[in-house]
Amino acid sequence: MIPPGSIIEYIDNGVFYCALVTEHAERKLRLLSHSGREIALSEARVLSVSKERFPWDNRNAVMGLLKECGQKRGKIAAAIALDELWEIASTETENIFSPEFLAELHFGGSPGDDERAAFLRAVFADPLYFKFKNGQISVNSAEQVDQLRHQLEQEAIRAKQIEEAAFWLQKLMQGEAVSAASWRGYDHCLAMLQVHALEQSEGEAAEQMRSILKKAGLTAPDAARQLLVAAGIWDEDENLSLLRSDHPVTFSPESQVVAAGMQVAGIDELLADSRRQDFRHLNIFTIDAEGTRDYDDALHVAMVDNQLQVGIHITDVSWYISPKSPLFAEAQERATSLYFPEGHIPMLPEQLSLSVCSLIREQIRPAFSFIMHLSDTGEILQSRITPSVICVRRQLHYQEAENLMDSDPELKLLNRLRLRLRQNRLDKGALLLSLPDVHFDISDRRNIRVELLPVDTPARNLVSELMIQANHMAAEYCTMREIPGLFRSQPPPRRRIVEGAQNSYADIARQRQFLSRGELTAYPKSHSGLGLNSYTTVTSPIRRFLDLVMQLQLGHALAGKGVLFSAEQCKTFAGVLQQKLARAAAINQQRHRYWILRYLEPREGERVKAMVIGSNVKRVSLLLSDCLFDVDLPPNPSFPVEAGDIVRVRLARVRPMDNTLRLEW
Repeated sequence: MIPPGSIIEYIDNGVFYCALVTEHAERKLRLLSHSGREIALSEARVLSVSKERFPWDNRNAVMGLLKECGQKRGKIAAAIALDELWEIASTETENIFSPEFLAELHFGGSPGDDERAAFLRAVFADPLYFKFKNGQISVNSAEQVDQLRHQLEQEAIRAKQIEEAAFWLQKLMQGEAVSAASWRGYDHCLAMLQVHALEQSEGEAAEQMRSILKKAGLTAPDAARQLLVAAGIWDEDENLSLLRSDHPVTFSPESQVVAAGMQVAGIDELLADSRRQDFRHLNIFTIDAEGTRDYDDALHVAMVDNQLQVGIHITDVSWYISPKSPLFAEAQERATSLYFPEGHIPMLPEQLSLSVCSLIREQIRPAFSFIMHLSDTGEILQSRITPSVICVRRQLHYQEAENLMDSDPELKLLNRLRLRLRQNRLDKGALLLSLPDVHFDISDRRNIRVELLPVDTPARNLVSELMIQANHMAAEYCTMREIPGLFRSQPPPRRRIVEGAQNSYADIARQRQFLSRGELTAYPKSHSGLGLNSYTTVTSPIRRFLDLVMQLQLGHALAGKGVLFSAEQCKTFAGVLQQKLARAAAINQQRHRYWILRYLEPREGERVKAMVIGSNVKRVSLLLSDCLFDVDLPPNPSFPVEAGDIVRVRLARVRPMDNTLRLEW
């Protein structure tokens, strides 16, 4: 029982407080605090109790008494040297003592209330020699003192590092120049900062980084990102989804050495293979997007013996990369090239993707040529696949090809052919579900612009139809010879909405919601979306690992060497590819969303047009009209909508860095 009128001490958040007891009942104390407030405290939290009693009828007098008492005890505690007392106490056979005994030992005689309380304060302030627990004080052994001393020294070093790092990070955030020359811990701290910004992980390093930021007063959710931008380590629009993934952004030293040593194959070396045909005399040309640098496919067309001859020529990457090459392993890990508005992450080093393997104008290159002879109706009368040597004579971009469609004889022939080929696939149930490409103009980062580029223009469609034919030819070649590979397939849609080539955006978007998931298998199955009974891809070996594998498999068979990759190996490739492609798709999707949000950010609070794609009792699916971005809203009972309706929704909150987009009706 602690009598009323006693002065007690307790700790709150590491601070000692004196208070006067006014009542004690059921292990609870009613107190007057140093600030004059009445508070309740558990008896278990009391550290010391005065023997002297004081009145509490004058609150101001109590406040003055407690303030004076606290100051006096603090001064006494600061003068106590526990090391000398420890030298004496550590020689005793017992190592647990009462606070009163040790206080008497230190002060000599019978210490007063202030001395006894001050002694406890000193024990708490310096845990090196003694430990207070359950009302008793234990004496630390010499080994414990050494360990604690080392620990305290490390904590002091850590505290100094935190203070120093906080100082420099404040300067960095204020726009001052900070470098490794001015701050020795610069590189280490910024490396920790990058991990913290990406992972928000646990552990000692993460805790230290949080302490540094707190000490610097940089507590905003994206303070770490802002600092890295200020340091020039990151771009203002850094691709965090890419950095958070395990998709490689650089090539291994071994791969770089191999790539750097790659030389363009010479004509004599290529034609030493009697199976490789010389097609350098053909008028071969490429059609790609403006700005393309990694050319992997080219075309030619001619009339031969009153038949239309079409050639689809694919760069032969397998000439340079074998399955044992470190570049093959790199390509497998990456699975595909990644393309973003701000740049791209290639599947192969640029020495290959932009130079050695790229079908550059007037440069001799090894290729795989898919030669078709067709009737006037687009029926393939004869086809063959052969290794070849080619030389591209023209490099067109899509708009140039569009402008020449009516005047260029070759493009005019191919334009008629692509219509027949497309109609043939439509007759077999193919689905044409092309929505415009969303192109971002980020040249002015303060004013992101979006342009919708049609993908079903004659020039783009011409290229895609011929690539589909080449891929189908490769699949059929393997199918007829029972060669395992990597085959793409797709079951019929769960529901059919569109027919033919002329469909609205709303119907195309709705149809996409009912598509069955595509499959990747070692043996062929039908592909309903393309209207083909077998399909693979071989036309982008620079950009896709699947195409490189199929090119190697195809080349081995064409050379009369049989099967290179067994069915089991192909199944393994398929399993790895599905994981890596899912990762790449997630990165692309997140990055696309980021730039959409950056585009919408200045328009926060505005109402924008959206097309209703579908609805149910839980949600309404919408497509933002000017950027073709899928969004959802809960239904509004007072505003019923149906598929195809054009509505306006409010951009209530847009935060790109937080990945936040909130819409309202």
